[in-house]
Amino acid sequence: MPIRSIYFKEPVKPDQRHEKILELLSEHRRISVEDLNQALDVSLETIRRDLGQLAERGLLRKIHGGAALVETSGEGLFQSRLRLQAPAKRRIARKAASYFHPGDALFIDNGTTTLAFAEELAGVDQVTIITNGTLIAAAIARRARGSLEHQKRIFLLGGSFSGDGLETLGPFAHEQIQRFHAEHVVLTVGAVDVAHGVTDYDLGEASVARAMIGQARTLTVLVDQSKFSRTALFEVCGLAAVDRLISDVLPEPDLLAALRESEVEVVVAD
Repeated sequence: MPIRSIYFKEPVKPDQRHEKILELLSEHRRISVEDLNQALDVSLETIRRDLGQLAERGLLRKIHGGAALVETSGEGLFQSRLRLQAPAKRRIARKAASYFHPGDALFIDNGTTTLAFAEELAGVDQVTIITNGTLIAAAIARRARGSLEHQKRIFLLGGSFSGDGLETLGPFAHEQIQRFHAEHVVLTVGAVDVAHGVTDYDLGEASVARAMIGQARTLTVLVDQSKFSRTALFEVCGLAAVDRLISDVLPEPDLLAALRESEVEVVVAD
């Protein structure tokens, strides 16, 4: 199948190119640097840099002369989820980062949407991050490296290591969370609904999220539309515990009404 060209009306930002690269890759499964050069009308050096950044995030596999789609069989659920709702997650992440400022201290739990958030938050100076996600810590550290104005404090929680999500969980992680008192906690979760509030599919992740909530003053939840009006197995918190919910669309009317009744600020990312 021939590679279709994409023409941008104005200078394109890296995240826009990344989305188009992943879109083309999902259509063709393998794609060369030359094909991407012609399709996106940017330099070979820019394409190679983009592919390197996407490979670091686990969104594609670099091969000789180009890139290939990461196969889902045997790779683990986290890597699969990175590709789901990727443009929506990027919009949510960009909007969420705008709410935080130099000097803020944040807990960030591990997840695909919070990984995108961390990459956007890396542009905010002088923040302190406490996280159980190794990819989240690395994403922020890469941006801050070698730049005094972007220096950040990053605390990576120890604990039982999960090779799927590349995260730490369990009692050691909980013990360390208790040693911090942060102004904010930012979570991504499995589901949000009227009857059960905020829930998750993984017991360890839900437990870490609850521990972080207990040590912070404000809670921001990042969810795309696929999480609305669904219930996962493990409780995280009730709707009343949430201060701000950021998504790519408004929730269904009954859920939106319940969130507003609980005084949750509901934000739609542009």
